[in-house]
Amino acid sequence: MEVCVATIGRIHSDTEGLRLNREWNRRQRHELRTLSTFRISNSASTTPSTSSALLLGKPSLGSSAMEQLDIERGVCIPFRKYTPETVRNKVLESRGAILSLLARGAKIVWNLGLYWSALTYDCLVGRDEEVVPYRARQLRNLLCDLGPSFIKAGQVLANRPDIIREDYMNELCILQDDVPPFPNQVAFAIIEDELGQPLEKVFSKISSQTIAAASLGQVYRATLRETGEDVAIKVQRPGIEPIIYRDLFLFRTLASFLNGISLQKLGCNAELIVDEFGEKLLEELDYTLARNIEDFIENFKNDPTVKIPRVYKKLSGSRVLVMEWIDGIRCTDPQAIKEAGIDVNGFLTVGVSAALRQLLEFGLFHGDPHPGNIFAMRDGRIAYVDFGNVAVLSQQNKQILIDAVVHAVNEDYVEMANDFTRLGFLASGTDVSPIIPALEAIWQNSSGKGLSDFNFRSVTGKFNQLVYQYPIRIPERFSLVIRSLLTQEGICFTLKPDFKFLEVAYPYVAKRLLTDPNPALRERLIQVLFKDGVFQWKRLENLIVLAKENVAKMNNNPALQVKNRSMNWQVQKKLDLTDTIRDGARMFLVDAGIRRQLLMALTEDSKLHIQELFDVYRLVQDEIDISSVALEVLRDLPEVTREFMLSWSESVLSDR
Repeated sequence: MEVCVATIGRIHSDTEGLRLNREWNRRQRHELRTLSTFRISNSASTTPSTSSALLLGKPSLGSSAMEQLDIERGVCIPFRKYTPETVRNKVLESRGAILSLLARGAKIVWNLGLYWSALTYDCLVGRDEEVVPYRARQLRNLLCDLGPSFIKAGQVLANRPDIIREDYMNELCILQDDVPPFPNQVAFAIIEDELGQPLEKVFSKISSQTIAAASLGQVYRATLRETGEDVAIKVQRPGIEPIIYRDLFLFRTLASFLNGISLQKLGCNAELIVDEFGEKLLEELDYTLARNIEDFIENFKNDPTVKIPRVYKKLSGSRVLVMEWIDGIRCTDPQAIKEAGIDVNGFLTVGVSAALRQLLEFGLFHGDPHPGNIFAMRDGRIAYVDFGNVAVLSQQNKQILIDAVVHAVNEDYVEMANDFTRLGFLASGTDVSPIIPALEAIWQNSSGKGLSDFNFRSVTGKFNQLVYQYPIRIPERFSLVIRSLLTQEGICFTLKPDFKFLEVAYPYVAKRLLTDPNPALRERLIQVLFKDGVFQWKRLENLIVLAKENVAKMNNNPALQVKNRSMNWQVQKKLDLTDTIRDGARMFLVDAGIRRQLLMALTEDSKLHIQELFDVYRLVQDEIDISSVALEVLRDLPEVTREFMLSWSESVLSDR
């Protein structure tokens, strides 16, 4: 679908993030293994020859577009809601359906053809720039007229600078908030049909107006008759599923004619774009897959600063989803937040930390955090609602993102460009040399004046120009990341106009680098501390200061105090560096390369850096328990000694 509409810009190519394989009966998330270890035989639809090709990391001659998607993601998905074959079978199941398909196809081609003809005429007469606002509004209205599939596609295009111009993107953003609702009588009939009983038997009252309306459904507020609890009822638009299937079939058929252009422009088969769009759309359409909410509840179950609504499964079905009602304050109402006694700085710290945890820790993040989906609770917590649009990042993607942060800190623009390739923004084998100066200019202009002048919107504006000039494609998962960060930064500016996003984000990243026991993050910490082989003492001090700042800000949030009194939450009161020091001692003894680097760091420039070492100790002396660290080191001493002897013997043998 996106390919059809995006002809006003560039042909789109993107690869969505790693899916998580869930046990079908328990609805519980399990991160998929990479193809080198995943048992392809679990998928009944995968042939032996195809399995071999997938394991080798390259498609066979007969591999389908869906198999190529799996290869790009690095996973194989045994259970699918969407496949091109499933869509084709549903659409072509009867002669009447075929006639309906032909009529719908003619309508789409006619309307898009007229719009494209108008754009072409504007270019020929030289007025294409002056009529952009009008044509952008015309496109938005056209998508609304063509139905929910096109509205959804317009919402996707609103975040895709690699496909469509920025002025068109801004106009399509209206589709994310302004979608007309369908009649209450129809919605209530659907709810009764799913419940199997009259509304008044389940609910004592229900709102006469929709609370929110979206492309696929709308929301009401109600009260349960049995318990008196307030709930949110999400109702799917009537008859939407056959329309979606029919449109997806037409989109893929039209996309097949654009494969050559797509491969030439972006190195990607155009059918892949439709497959990604369809897969995501059908997953969002099935309300029985409420596992997104369950996964968020599981991820934040030990976080007293985040509230995720629970699902009433017994009252939910494939077209109706009943959830706990969130009685919060809209994040775009700073006056109400202040009147509720909520500390704005503490709330902003909680919000940024929660967003970064989703992105860098869990790899599962809210893809649509607009002001209607994020609330401030009166006890200082942040609450998220509407989990239909989420995205997933693999462990590898998360590590590359952290690599990109490290390379930005070290101003290593060559590796930053290579990160783009590793993340799927550039096709494998693309020459990155023309992009390096552009990346350097963007980063230097955005961060050259310090954190106080850095904001994501200015960086994104420059990046949008870059992706339109070079063969860069934005994978779907990262378009959601960009939109998520931009939206949340905008909310922060609404609450505090002089808010500095990175002044909150950097302390979180610093704490992760210093305290996370993940070996990959330990390696990134070393990369940050050593630049061109020289130990960065000042950078280490800054990391410690920022990490302590993150802990202090989190502890100041009122939500922690409330939760601690009522639920005995274990909250980190200070920066715990015990594991980091223990791992550092182990690496010093076992790894000859690290040992050599650290010894050189203490004797650089022909002097002992005792003062620097003392300054670092002064920063952490209140954060560490010397006796605990010593005990941990002694406990690991036998194993460390064994590893040291093995390492030493290997080095001796290698010298002979």
